[in-house]
Amino acid sequence: MRQRIKSWTEGSVTKPHIIVAGAATWSIKIHNGSNEALTQYKINITSIAPLLEKLAKSSDVYWILQDPVNEDMLSESRKMITNEKINAYNEAAVRILNSSSRNSKAKVKVFSVSKLIAQETIMKSSDGLHLPESSRDTNAMILMNVYCNKIMKPIDGSCCQPQPPLTLIQKLAFCFFTLSIVGYFVISLIHRNNYRKNKSCTDLEIGEEKKPTISTPNVSTLEMLLHCFCKLGLIMTYFYLCDRANLFMKENKFYTHSSFFIPIVYILVLGVFYTENTKETKVLNREQTDEWKGWMQLVILIYHISGASTFLPVYMHIRVLVAAYLFQTGYGHFSYFWIKGDFGVYRVCQVRIDLLIVSIKNLFFRK
Repeated sequence: MRQRIKSWTEGSVTKPHIIVAGAATWSIKIHNGSNEALTQYKINITSIAPLLEKLAKSSDVYWILQDPVNEDMLSESRKMITNEKINAYNEAAVRILNSSSRNSKAKVKVFSVSKLIAQETIMKSSDGLHLPESSRDTNAMILMNVYCNKIMKPIDGSCCQPQPPLTLIQKLAFCFFTLSIVGYFVISLIHRNNYRKNKSCTDLEIGEEKKPTISTPNVSTLEMLLHCFCKLGLIMTYFYLCDRANLFMKENKFYTHSSFFIPIVYILVLGVFYTENTKETKVLNREQTDEWKGWMQLVILIYHISGASTFLPVYMHIRVLVAAYLFQTGYGHFSYFWIKGDFGVYRVCQVRIDLLIVSIKNLFFRK
């Protein structure tokens, strides 16, 4: 093994893309599970660890842990291969490889998933040593996912999908919002301390004892701006965790009638118990149209979450709701401009804030 790895690291020999290496059970069997063999095993691993690190700079190198065995099913010639010995060999390999690559960027990855799979499937082994074919297929699929997902970058939930690297804009945004949060707390603390000092001096000048009253200091424009940036930063952090950090894996949607209609019935029942009276006497007044749009938003949200676009009747009715929602939104803006006559930039920014959201989404979260 050492000679083969050394030949890959020297000269212009074509290197494999993935190297999966491992050893222990044959050493245990040949040396009848002696402690001297374990000592020599540690020496051998220590000698090939630098070569594996060097090879890891250009290839994916995995050290596969030895699988547990079913000791009751082992033949007499394999009785010395115990799980206690296997664990000792595995611990030695992990300790040496981790300590060797601690100060190196190129690390040998420990492929421990095979051991976890073997713990669940070793009882199905025919001889107590070799895993069933289904376990080997699962190991192969996981290994291919580890390598291929870095290239293919699938958008659905996949095993071993790597973390995408941070872009320059994301790093700058993180620094900006971090400074905004720190600045907000510093300014807020200074402002409140000054308010307490001024208030105590004012009370001393008056010289009268007053009943304690609850009052809050006036908030400056800068403090309000930083507070808004803090909230925006927290929202964008949540977006990043959901959309890019692989914390919440994406799922494929499989539509069923129950997944769509049960939530609708649920919110309809809740709506019966939450009613309010209105002073408006006109038909389709502002409060009624707002409630109508709210119900449509809930239905459209359930439609997207449940993947109901695959069911044609639901899809057609949702298209009608979307058209009605867009008409009401446009009519509401027209009525406001017609009645109020307010065409200022502030109003335009209020009603077109969705453009800011789309821009932020494209800048910071696009793939």
